[in-house]
Amino acid sequence: MSLSNGGGRSGEWRAAGQSQGPSQGSSQESSQEPSHSYPLLVRDHGLGTALKLLLETLPYALARWGVLLGFAAACAVFAFVAVGGAVWLGTHVASVFGYCWLLGTLLLGGWIWGAILRYTLHMIACGHVAVLTELITHGRIGNGTEGQFAYGRRIVMDRFGEVAVLFGLNALIRAVLRAFHNALDTLGDWLPAPGMKAIVGLLNTILSAATRYLDKVVLSYDLVRGGDDPRRNIQDGLVYYCQNAKPILTTSVWMVIVERILSILLCLLLLVPAGLVTVWLPEAVREYGAIVTVFIAALLAVTVRAAFIQPLFLICMMIRFHALIENQPINSTWVGYLDGLSDKFRQIGR
Repeated sequence: MSLSNGGGRSGEWRAAGQSQGPSQGSSQESSQEPSHSYPLLVRDHGLGTALKLLLETLPYALARWGVLLGFAAACAVFAFVAVGGAVWLGTHVASVFGYCWLLGTLLLGGWIWGAILRYTLHMIACGHVAVLTELITHGRIGNGTEGQFAYGRRIVMDRFGEVAVLFGLNALIRAVLRAFHNALDTLGDWLPAPGMKAIVGLLNTILSAATRYLDKVVLSYDLVRGGDDPRRNIQDGLVYYCQNAKPILTTSVWMVIVERILSILLCLLLLVPAGLVTVWLPEAVREYGAIVTVFIAALLAVTVRAAFIQPLFLICMMIRFHALIENQPINSTWVGYLDGLSDKFRQIGR
């Protein structure tokens, strides 16, 4: 049974009765035409192409970095207030009040800050994905006269319901992916080099990397496919991922390796500016110079990694996904398998 926008779902999806899903590259493809039709100008998912697109959309990366730096500074101030308030209450009132203040502010305030940060970054990322999708599929932004932020903001506001739905369904999407990944017997035969098979601990990292980027990849698919049923588009995107899991996860192997290398190099390079910042701090703080310098370098590395390195690999994943599903019909066997594997898949369509 297809999830095509062109027709309704007559009958129930066929649940898979076996513990393993259909084999990758199965010939049991649906005989129907692909449920989508859109141009695709960029098919090379190499780092060079991704870097070019990242530089072309650099304002979004800089905006994300600015938000992350702002929240990092706000969190430092918040932590100071939490600890300072706890010490003052413990000294002048009672120790129990100090502990309550510390736990309450860290737990409640941390949750609020985390939710605000995640939603803010989600909105920025959705605008970025909208712009990248246009460049990948049409080679230009809108009619060619619209700025990146103007176009991204217009798409996000015009399709705010879909963007909000994706944010709310993120947990369900990750649950479906975890269920699918847990059902895999092994990735050993998928790895590109024999020596890689020995690195067992890397497998979960690879799966986590694919899961991290896929919600935005699915958003890109929903934006370019259009229609009035984003939940169905999200389900189709997940099915397409499962149909092409082997090449996508093979790409994820190199993404994870290069990302880790770049992150380590970045942290080492940032030790120099972090040391300069430490010199300008109050003397009481400079007494812990080495610790403070490493902390500042790590904090800067985390923000730079999230603002520039991770979007680079998101672009790789987006291009890889769109190129793989081009002219590819939905495999109804995978629809039934996901339906039987996790009830979260059904919940996405409700």
